[in-house]
Amino acid sequence: MNSVNNGLCALVSVHDVMPETRTPISLLLQQLQRVEGLHPQHITLLVVPGKSWQTADLNWLQSLAHAGHPLAGHGWSHRAPPPGTLYHQVHSLLLSRRAAEHLSRPPAALRQRVQACHDWFAHHSLPHCGLYVPPAWANGKLDWATWHERPFSQLETLHGVTSLDTGQHQPLPLTGYEADTAVRAWFLARFNHCSKAIARFRNRPLRISLHPFDLTYGLAQNALQDLAAATRFLNYQDLPARH
Repeated sequence: MNSVNNGLCALVSVHDVMPETRTPISLLLQQLQRVEGLHPQHITLLVVPGKSWQTADLNWLQSLAHAGHPLAGHGWSHRAPPPGTLYHQVHSLLLSRRAAEHLSRPPAALRQRVQACHDWFAHHSLPHCGLYVPPAWANGKLDWATWHERPFSQLETLHGVTSLDTGQHQPLPLTGYEADTAVRAWFLARFNHCSKAIARFRNRPLRISLHPFDLTYGLAQNALQDLAAATRFLNYQDLPARH
């Protein structure tokens, strides 16, 4: 598999930050420290607030924020309701399993969850960077354009990143490495190959998305190679200045 071309930038995010993933994410961040040029301010942590956060877990998250990691909202429960549409059924089978909590929920319920996600950070005196990433990048029926007092300023979906303040959407290629089955490894290897080709051809930053156990799965070496091949790392707040 080809890696990112020299001169191409990368955005790095770590998904599913929650108490039950504290140990694997701590190990993952230790491994990422070995990547040249990759610093905490370049590694955005996607936090799931609606879990059983204890004092020690919150102290751990606070220490990561103090170290420079941007914190982003990542849904509320990271748990979807039973699929109510054929699209949700297919999405669960091929991509999200039970993680896409925005799917099969009405807009009013989604607004409540997103607002609760935002308010949780302030309640625990934790900073957030203004980015919201729906679990499995599935926005569902939430219409951000009609939400006048939006709690977040950026939205990331499968296709790219949208500034919710201006409406500007930036298509950005995406790679993933959650290859915990042979089928997922096969699919992701080909998906990543296409994404990196698009990043090279269109000279766009590549989004490298990592999950807690990715460096123990079948595409671990691919993830490390792609990280090592990036010559510059950005964070999500750099995007409006670049485009």
